[in-house]
Order: sequence, then structure tokens, then C-alpha cells
Amino acid sequence: MDGHTWWYLARAAGLVAWGLVVASCAWGLLHATRALGRKPSPAWMLSTHRYLSALALTFVGVHVVAILADGFVSFGLRDVLVPMSSSWHPLAVTWGVVAMYLLVAVEVTSLTRQHIPVKVWRGIHLLSYLVFGLGTVHLLAAGTDAKDLLPTASAVLIGVATVFGVAMLVTWRSAPRVHQPAVRELSTPR
Repeated sequence: MDGHTWWYLARAAGLVAWGLVVASCAWGLLHATRALGRKPSPAWMLSTHRYLSALALTFVGVHVVAILADGFVSFGLRDVLVPMSSSWHPLAVTWGVVAMYLLVAVEVTSLTRQHIPVKVWRGIHLLSYLVFGLGTVHLLAAGTDAKDLLPTASAVLIGVATVFGVAMLVTWRSAPRVHQPAVRELSTPR
């Protein structure tokens, strides 16, 4: 491939990975809050959430491989695996490296969920929102498209929606359960 192809592939894969992390976080919120009710089924919601997460991890992998293959910046394995080791925008790249490790941790613990305590799984799984935040910072600080208005505005709007969704989830989960008696409709005589 020519020199620009790897760079375009790296950019595209990074943007798609970010979008999939956003979609997975949003889908996870919808599943956890049961905002869509009983339709679609909880099993389908969970399967879709898992699928989006696996795709996000796959595209992060494509992003890293394409960055390594690209000759423009000349990243090495150390640059993409060790935080603060890159000579090109070290802090911006570090946000992406840390987000990648957290995404792997969330995925691995999700795959092994039945073998670990629920509190441990839930605590690690909540790091998904940190993955979203760090990935967004990485996009805006290291991404060459970050100077455009659309990625910045999209990131801000999606970030606000995510913070609102997480706040809604925390409020919903911490609210005391109140059982109200069923209310019968009064039938009117015909």
C-alpha cells in the first residue's frame, strides 16, 4: 500500500472504533436502564451490546496495526503499548493507549463474568465510560480531524448525552424500590 493508505486506514479505524465505543456505551445504558421496555428482549439487547464492544476492540486493533504500518510518524510497538513513550504528541497518544488497555480489561472481564464476583465485574465494567472519555480526548488531541468542527461538536454533544445517561443510571440504581399496589380501572356502565 502507498504511504497515505495506511494513514487513512488508521484514521478511519480510529474514528469507527470511537463510534463503536459510543454505541456500545449507549446500548449498555439502554440495556441497564431498560429504557426500551421488554421489547426488544433483554437477551437481544445484551448480545447487541457485546457485539458492538467486540467490534470496537477489533477496530482499535486495526487502528494500532495501521499506525504501526504507516511511515508518516513511524510509530513502533513501544509507542503504541507504553504510555508516554511516543515522541509524537506523547500525552495525546497516552490517552489512546490507556483507553485501549481499559477496553481490553472491560472485554476480558465481560467474557469471564461468570467466574468473577459481580462487584468486581461491575466496577471494571463501569470503566467503559472512562474508555469513552479517554478515547474522546485522544480523538480531539491526537486526531488529525480534531480541528474540524464536526468531530469536536459531535464529541461534546455525545459526551453530554453520556454524562446524562450515566447520571440517570446511577439515580435509577440507587433509588429505593417502592412497591405500589396495582390500580384497577373503574369500569363505566354502558
